[in-house]
Amino acid sequence: MSSETAGGAAAFDDEAVLLVGHGSRREKSNEQVRELAADLERRLGVPVDAAFIELAQPAIDEAIAGLATAVSRVSVVHLSLFAASHVKNDVPLAIEQARAAHPDLRIDNGAHLGVHPAILDLLDARARAVEADLGVDRETDEVSVVLCARGSSDPDSNADVHKLSRLLYEGRAFDRVETAFIGVTEPLLDEALHDVARTRPDAVVVLPYMLGDGVLTGRIREGAADFDEEYPYVDAACGDPLGTDPRLLDVLSDRWQEARTGSVEMSCDTCKYKVDLDGYEADEGGARAMLRALTHQATHADREAVDDDPHSHDAPAHHVAVCTNQTCAAGGSPAVLERLRQAVRDSDACDARVTRTSCLDQCGDGPIVAVYPDGVWYGDVDDDDADRIVSSHLDRERIVSDLVHDTLQ
Repeated sequence: MSSETAGGAAAFDDEAVLLVGHGSRREKSNEQVRELAADLERRLGVPVDAAFIELAQPAIDEAIAGLATAVSRVSVVHLSLFAASHVKNDVPLAIEQARAAHPDLRIDNGAHLGVHPAILDLLDARARAVEADLGVDRETDEVSVVLCARGSSDPDSNADVHKLSRLLYEGRAFDRVETAFIGVTEPLLDEALHDVARTRPDAVVVLPYMLGDGVLTGRIREGAADFDEEYPYVDAACGDPLGTDPRLLDVLSDRWQEARTGSVEMSCDTCKYKVDLDGYEADEGGARAMLRALTHQATHADREAVDDDPHSHDAPAHHVAVCTNQTCAAGGSPAVLERLRQAVRDSDACDARVTRTSCLDQCGDGPIVAVYPDGVWYGDVDDDDADRIVSSHLDRERIVSDLVHDTLQ
């Protein structure tokens, strides 16, 4: 959408846009959000301010309070790739609080970036840049793409990454386009790259599905470099993140129009906060989601008040890996996995992440559950034992001795 189609500034004298980014400890990433806000303002002919969910200033409430003195209407546009907890919980909570604080101000909430043709064009351009560097041509060489996203505990968000990969594949001459994640869920990047290597393509293009060039993007680059070194018969390289490419303005312009015209579409049929999904039963229900958002918000406020330093989503105290390879799966490890996740969610004292893993080379002694950084491996675990592992080991640092299979020093 051009500024001509959006209308001149005179048509929107009493309106502003608030572009909401996540926020980062890396000021370079925050500056990218502000740069996009300035570019969007030039595109729309409407004042555009930037705000952040966490880790940077101004916060959403502060930004809206500043706009409330100058305009009567604010459209919130999300600079989030997919709809997970921040989009579904944290930003809506901040908006509701702002509406209560500024009853005369109209605040319209928009959607996340999501799946959009302009993003597909941008990813295609990123892939072509890597192909040029590698000296390959997808029309004559076998080129595979691995699209690597952050990964989320929200299944609806992860599903959209797979959809984006499929749409990137359709109509283009790629041999394959696979989905991977750098954390939280599967398949992880390393696993996806090894699967692609079995097909012996001429080249593998790794595309980090990130906005900025931060820590996670660095891990993706390292993964691509390690893969390139390990497989000399495949040329592999990593592309650039989305950055501040002008094509993002096409997406943001559309999301602004949706917000201000009340035509925002969000998926509720597969949202874990709206429907009862297997493995996510504890998340279903708007009240629970809002309570988590309030707790998250309060945590930020407490840390900033005490330390003057907002938290950075540090690693959990424990990482619990459950083998779900063939032998352990036959012994019931999927049920153990879900029971552990549920017990962790139910615990008030537990700070742990529970993930599935491939073979731990202990076949016949499973299901195997490994707790790190403690280096304790539990064997022959059933789903009833999961509660004991959480309540004793994870909650109180007391090893469940009768389940110990091995300890790693």
